[in-house]
Amino acid sequence: MSYADVNGLHLWYETHGSGQPLVLLHGGYGAVEMFAPILPALTQRRRVIAVDLQGHGRTADVDRPLRYETMADDVAALLRHLDLSGADVLGYSLGGGVALRTAIQHPALVRRLVMVSTPCRRQGWYPEVLAAMAAQDARVGEQMRGTPPHELYARVAPRPEDWPQLWARTGDLLRREYDWSAEVAALTVPTMLVYADADSIPVTHMAEFFGLLGGGHRDAGWDGSDRPTARLAVLPGLTHYDIVASPALPAAVLPFLTHQVRPPE
Repeated sequence: MSYADVNGLHLWYETHGSGQPLVLLHGGYGAVEMFAPILPALTQRRRVIAVDLQGHGRTADVDRPLRYETMADDVAALLRHLDLSGADVLGYSLGGGVALRTAIQHPALVRRLVMVSTPCRRQGWYPEVLAAMAAQDARVGEQMRGTPPHELYARVAPRPEDWPQLWARTGDLLRREYDWSAEVAALTVPTMLVYADADSIPVTHMAEFFGLLGGGHRDAGWDGSDRPTARLAVLPGLTHYDIVASPALPAAVLPFLTHQVRPPE
């Protein structure tokens, strides 16, 4: 458990287990504890490096906006700080966006990429989810005091009084339009998408995202030789809010991380 000083940020990270490095990036308003239920399964086979992103958990905010692109630069700087290249990166929700931007902006540092409950463009969320995101601000943050995410933040954050600011900055991030479709289509990093069957993202967007990665365009053939490099998993009986704690998640992800995949054409 330590801090790395990168890009003007005092970035918290934790290391567990041994083996090929796997970086974990949590969702909005969370921290490394978000992965606690699945950490034992992951550390049986991987060296896990869990990160508290800017303004979250033990990483204090700094004087810059909250953006996927800059948080991705922070992750890349951490990998260089740790002298790691070819690390696998798994991100959930907001952390999935950061993971994707890390692979886009620093492809040489990412060996394999896993995104959990993540769209590739802002309009990939259900309309009611977008409406809820648009309403997030400091006032809503005040209303969320006493909830489990706030209790964790109050316990571990260097400045617990920054809780409303985290909501204000996250709301500003979530209201910004983005569409990374063209950059996704150009990715060469082997990528896996994982969703719940009752996610905050419609199945149509899951299929669109998978298609941009080369999946879903043809039959794999009797011997699987035409299987795409990308993989897609839709986990049954789960939602956007409980998928990250389900044992079904490491069960789906670990084979992708550990098995040989066909290089992209």
